[in-house]
Amino acid sequence: MAQEIVIAEPRLKAAVKAIFAAAGSDERECGLAADHLVEANLRGHDSHGVGMIPAYISNFTVGELVLNARPEVVLDSGAMLVCDGGLGLGQSIAHDAVALAVERATQTGSCILALRNAHHIGRIGHWSEQCARAGLVSMHFVNVISSPVVAPYGGHAARLVTNPFSAGIPRENAPPIIVDFATSRLAMGKIRVAYNKGVPVQDGTLIDSAGEPTSNPAALFEEPLGAILPFGEHKGWALALACELIAGALTGGGTMNSQRKRPAIINNMVSIVLSPEKMGTADRFRSEMEAFITWAKSPAPGREPTVMVAGEPELKMRAKRLAEGIPVDPTTWSQLLAAGEAVGLGRDRLSDIAGVA
Repeated sequence: MAQEIVIAEPRLKAAVKAIFAAAGSDERECGLAADHLVEANLRGHDSHGVGMIPAYISNFTVGELVLNARPEVVLDSGAMLVCDGGLGLGQSIAHDAVALAVERATQTGSCILALRNAHHIGRIGHWSEQCARAGLVSMHFVNVISSPVVAPYGGHAARLVTNPFSAGIPRENAPPIIVDFATSRLAMGKIRVAYNKGVPVQDGTLIDSAGEPTSNPAALFEEPLGAILPFGEHKGWALALACELIAGALTGGGTMNSQRKRPAIINNMVSIVLSPEKMGTADRFRSEMEAFITWAKSPAPGREPTVMVAGEPELKMRAKRLAEGIPVDPTTWSQLLAAGEAVGLGRDRLSDIAGVA
């Protein structure tokens, strides 16, 4: 495996902004895209970081992604909002839609947001964090319409995508609890990263085109194609199914019911946003939460503390990468250079912005 390139966070953000500016995004959208994508890398989720940009730019060049779009509110019934993303860049579309839900839940105590027809909205934990910063509890169910890459439990062929779930729970004097995971054993992007690096994935993650176990990530990128397995066997499949039906069917955005028909990576999301303050339980909520976390983290007699809560591993990685820089594998960097070139940003110029020799 070739040596990774290490890029400082401000440099990588500047590079992301430069690519989207060259494509035509306004300053605000460039900032939202850079903040979201680089934050994913900082937290160790390279699957949802800057490595997604080549796919975004490819879709933009064929008219399958719209820049500088805003979510259209197609239903506002007080506690319920339905927004259409119009294939807008997910990093800005989802930000704006979730901001509407945050405002409504802060005012009234709760909001159910249905967002449909957005281009890929990235790391779903980002939207849980957005709600948590406002002191709100949130849950997010997401489906994906793209090439099928996940096999249902008991099946041997890809029939859906990695349908993520996230929940965010704010704390008063500590970082929020952020639950965020794909319902497949690994996110598709993590397998892409392994493929680009030329390394295997862990056993029990993939099956090949014959339905046999494999650790070779090429099973998802080279014909004949295999599939990712659901996490937790029937339990992961059940949650993936719930995400598909709640986010895809209920929103009207559509489900993954055939082979891929278009290049766009479409996300639909249902978010439930709740205010502990408006529920009148805020004080008890905080005290009970902290009491439980303290209890859960308390070690058995004679043992060192080892338990972490959701979100803590990402914060540790974030501190490390802020200090040491963000690793980008050479294949991904080459793809980023090509993406920049596709929108008129020269390779040398992008390398200069990123500080890559």
